[in-house]
Amino acid sequence: MAMSLGGGFGEDDEDGGAPMSEMNVTPLVDVMLVLLIVFMVAAPLMTVGVPVNLPRTAAARAASPTPPVVLTVAPGGRVFLREDEIAEDQLAQRLQALHEADPEAPVHVRGDRAVPYGDVLRVMGRVTQAGITRVSLIAEAEPVAPVR
Repeated sequence: MAMSLGGGFGEDDEDGGAPMSEMNVTPLVDVMLVLLIVFMVAAPLMTVGVPVNLPRTAAARAASPTPPVVLTVAPGGRVFLREDEIAEDQLAQRLQALHEADPEAPVHVRGDRAVPYGDVLRVMGRVTQAGITRVSLIAEAEPVAPVR
């Protein structure tokens, strides 16, 4: 003796019955995970500048309200303004033009560990020669030792 209840979701119900009231979020989750992976892979590639081996420091990172002008001193005495190599004698004129366009923009100097300190100071002298007073040196943060 079987009992049949009408209006069920059985296989013999051809019109589909009542409409489904919940949303299938599986495709949304799949798309979000793919986007997360894309951004995780692309984020390290969006760093500005020329790859150099920066020195380490325990100093706290300073925040800047405007995007900085990045100046890189690479091994061999090569100087880069953002990502473009520039002759050192033309550096003051280019920096002065950038300073006139945005007087509040700071200049961040990145010097490779292998570059002598005097070469980095000579480039910083060119920055001050252009009339820029907001100059910072960039370094990598030292790894923090675990607290016991």
